Amino acid sequence: MALANITSPHAHSNKTTSWVMFQVILAMVPGIAALTIVFGYGNLINAVFASIMCVGFEALFVWLRRRPITFYIRDGSAIVTGMLIGISFPPYAPFWVIVIASCFAIMLVKHLYGGMGYNPFNPAMSAYVVMQVSLPVYMTQWAAPLGVQNAAVQSVGFMDALKHNFTWRPYLEGYIDSYTMATPLDILKQNESLTLAELHQQYEAFGMVGGLGWEWVNLAFLVGGCYLLARRIFTWHAPVAMLLALALLSLINYQGGGSDSGGSVLFHLFSGATMVGAFFIVTDPVTSATSNYGRFIYGFCIGVLVYIIRVWGGFPEALAFAVLLMNFCAPLIDQYTRPKTYGHGDRS
Repeated sequence: MALANITSPHAHSNKTTSWVMFQVILAMVPGIAALTIVFGYGNLINAVFASIMCVGFEALFVWLRRRPITFYIRDGSAIVTGMLIGISFPPYAPFWVIVIASCFAIMLVKHLYGGMGYNPFNPAMSAYVVMQVSLPVYMTQWAAPLGVQNAAVQSVGFMDALKHNFTWRPYLEGYIDSYTMATPLDILKQNESLTLAELHQQYEAFGMVGGLGWEWVNLAFLVGGCYLLARRIFTWHAPVAMLLALALLSLINYQGGGSDSGGSVLFHLFSGATMVGAFFIVTDPVTSATSNYGRFIYGFCIGVLVYIIRVWGGFPEALAFAVLLMNFCAPLIDQYTRPKTYGHGDRS
């Protein structure tokens, strides 16, 4: 995130980039705590490790560009990127996957284009997509959530998780099937004959309204997002538009909960990375549209793409792909939604 690309005339504020990043990091705490409770220590370990890696690569590439290292490091943007990578990747992804993703996000997506404020694509989501396409096995091994009967993840302590994530040969390798399971989005995507009610009865992965455990994770990130809205870190347009589009398409394609249903409104809102995307990724001012009207269009289109890819595409967790597709379109949206130049009668 950055305070760049704000349409003139500019409003002066004491909200520095480092202050904004600190607020974003603070807002992620409830969601990371929920991930740790529900899925074990893996995401917490990954978030800390990825943040360290991103800061390290940031320092390296800033040094190679002969820029002042301290000035760029203290803005906190690399930490935010690392935390987003850590919470987006499966809890027990090996450390070298995190290292590759962090390097790709900082070097190729951020500094290749000139550094903070110039990158056209979201670094964390770009890294996720590259890893998802290149290493699908490691990117689909999500831990079974707390509450699933006989889920081995409930017995994985902090040291076991640490050993697994930081060894070349996974510490839990012989038991990985008992630690992982298909996500609710994946189960719904593969369903061909069961109604939604039957899916809830047959699969423990389904919770009350969304995926088991995922509903609490999404609720926690929603709380963090509301905090950022209250602090006026961003406007409501992009996150509300994304959630509105996702809800509308879910409602239209609900089909009474039959076997051909795309899932309920609450299921899509509280499963996967919906709230992370709405409040921590779609709101990135560097890679999104700049005007309020443009942000609404940008967020709405992401919500539409998330639903389409989740239900009819090949990737049940569709957020990163939807965000990158709309990163391509953000300049075009700006072209047609930018406000009138101050003192002029048209958008020239």
